[in-house]
Amino acid sequence: MSGTAPASYRPAMRIRIVDAFTDRPFAGNPAGVMLFDGPFPDDDRLQAIAAEVNLSETAFARPLDGTGEEEADWALRWFTPATEVDMCGHATLATAHVLHTTGAATGTVRFAARCGVLTTTAHDDGSVTMDFPTSSLTPLAAPEGLAEALGAAPLSVHDTSGHIGDLLVELSDERTVHALAPDWHALSGRSRRGIIVTAPAADPSLGYDFVSRGFFPNVGIDEDPVTGSAHTALAPFWAARLGRTELTGLQGGARRGRVRTELRGDRTLLTGRAVTVIDGEFLV
Repeated sequence: MSGTAPASYRPAMRIRIVDAFTDRPFAGNPAGVMLFDGPFPDDDRLQAIAAEVNLSETAFARPLDGTGEEEADWALRWFTPATEVDMCGHATLATAHVLHTTGAATGTVRFAARCGVLTTTAHDDGSVTMDFPTSSLTPLAAPEGLAEALGAAPLSVHDTSGHIGDLLVELSDERTVHALAPDWHALSGRSRRGIIVTAPAADPSLGYDFVSRGFFPNVGIDEDPVTGSAHTALAPFWAARLGRTELTGLQGGARRGRVRTELRGDRTLLTGRAVTVIDGEFLV
């Protein structure tokens, strides 16, 4: 019997599933993470893998040799089950977690992504801080039908510019945010990416300052449990109202996680923890 692999053979590709923005399994936001030694496969294959994984985002990363235009260590891309996206926080955290826990990287890692160079720094306590561009906020009138689609009346609505393209919707209180049962179809098309709803924490002594949920039917995700990129808009929104630049957000419906934020002008630092829950292989 020959030991030569058939022409159709593909070597198995290792994939990890990581729960991000949590310190325990089965909480936070799960992301797929796949590392490549060389060039990325074609886009159709990356999209097919993300659809098969069927999480809100799957991250694909490969090391860079330092000869390109971007001053970065790794190239990073993110795909939902339906499309590639410009920026993703929780899958970046998951990727940094995999690099550090496997010994593939230490300390600070620079990722070249569609939104520019993103920097992550691993800490001794296992947490990771990500340096993301701050989103600017433009107040606007509540779009017709938004209250009906959400099932709650907005107190204010802001458009977020930059790489996320969401509507940020302020609601009356934490209970209202947690109780929402939106009409996903009616929410579609109301923004470039999705809808972030938020309210102040009912009891800040519990360790968080504001709550949020994120709905993204435009990109194939009804609800994203913990959206790191959304906090680049939530951080300046709540910093202006609460008078502090360092805050903690709690996001999610049935599944929740926490994001520590620090507003630094045009940059927002996002800090969280992550847990690897599955380590396996793609066989095709």
